[in-house]
Amino acid sequence: MKEVVVLSGKGGTGKTSIAGCFAVLAEDKVLADCDVDAADLHLLLQPVDQKKEEFWSGQTAVIDEETCTECGLCQELCRFDAIHEFKVNSYSCEGCGFCARTCPADAIAMHDNMAGHWFISDTSYGPLVHASLGIAQENSGKLVALVRQQARALAMGKGCDTIITDGPPGIGCPVISSLSGAELALLVTEPTASGLHDLQRVIEVCRHFNVPAAVCINKYDINEEKAGEIEKQCKDSGLIIAGKVPFDTAVNVAVAHGTPLVKYDNGPAAVEVRRLWKNVESLLKAN
Repeated sequence: MKEVVVLSGKGGTGKTSIAGCFAVLAEDKVLADCDVDAADLHLLLQPVDQKKEEFWSGQTAVIDEETCTECGLCQELCRFDAIHEFKVNSYSCEGCGFCARTCPADAIAMHDNMAGHWFISDTSYGPLVHASLGIAQENSGKLVALVRQQARALAMGKGCDTIITDGPPGIGCPVISSLSGAELALLVTEPTASGLHDLQRVIEVCRHFNVPAAVCINKYDINEEKAGEIEKQCKDSGLIIAGKVPFDTAVNVAVAHGTPLVKYDNGPAAVEVRRLWKNVESLLKAN
């Protein structure tokens, strides 16, 4: 079983569009959306939920109104300004528990927090494991680990050879959680100064966790000089350019129709994405 994680050092590079195309092109696979803070792969794959489970993580302070003496100490000490008029704002509470430990009347208790949900769904292209965090919830790295665990168990149960994971943008905890243990990371970037800068950062993360990486330059032809600079830096770093996808308005039209590009169109971008998947497939077999 091999897992490829599609990552980007910044948002808006086209990572999810490419992952959606891979969902169409790959055979015998399980799909996972690890961008749990802002999940959107489901918008392309139109899943039908088969299983929905609660995700519990962290704690929130709750004040017992009958026990509370309204001394005001908790409001004074809360660094997150989460307590007003002797009530806790659950969106502001960080779950540190300091108010509960300092309350002289023992009127504050820490309750486990239902932070979101995770799903196993059917799509036209294969099973999808995905999740969503609630408003202002954290611990997304823990939820990402759960999504990957469920995707791997599902793949083993179905005897699938490949897991295609749409990872989160950036280089933070969710990225680390989605990356560790994968066989290949496909890093999607764009030919801009910020695209190059953030690509370099996510490359360092891949190196730290010893995960082989390849690069896709999306919309390369909007700035071919910068695309050439990215190619040179990748070559100097020993990284493979797995694909260069041209700008194509059909991508936006396909997204508006809720359909992966390669299912909607066979224009220049779709042709290159198909070639990209062939290269990624070869790299997966080699690792």
